[in-house]
Amino acid sequence: MEVDVNLEAPCAPEVLFAWVDDLARYPRWLDLVPRAEPEPPVEGDPGPAWSVDLRARIGPLSRSKRLRMVRSVHDAPRVARFQRLEHDGREHSDWVLQATVEPVAGAGSRLTMHLHYSGGMFGPVLEKKLHDEVARCRPRLLALVTS
Repeated sequence: MEVDVNLEAPCAPEVLFAWVDDLARYPRWLDLVPRAEPEPPVEGDPGPAWSVDLRARIGPLSRSKRLRMVRSVHDAPRVARFQRLEHDGREHSDWVLQATVEPVAGAGSRLTMHLHYSGGMFGPVLEKKLHDEVARCRPRLLALVTS
């Protein structure tokens, strides 16, 4: 599954990037991520790591998943890429989240969030749910970057 979501914000790219390059800040603006806490580094990690809870409600059902994510690319204030990297010796579905921030005319910036998920835990409704969740949380992120 591949999901792309865009957002334009009336702020400098550095301001917007500060809200998407650290997963610990995501719970403040994205309901889909109720918890994201830094984890100690493990040898072989390409960057800092977080323990991330994902939660989605689909009708009367609620599904949740805990992932260990590491930041594998950090090109501030332009690109931050996170990928699932577990150290438990088991095989896991891929989760890759890339946040790309670009300047736009005036003093604004555009955020493109790209999510790749190779598993089937959340089923085919996940793509629509992700779009809906991010759309609903846009005003919260905009309020944070403009305050």
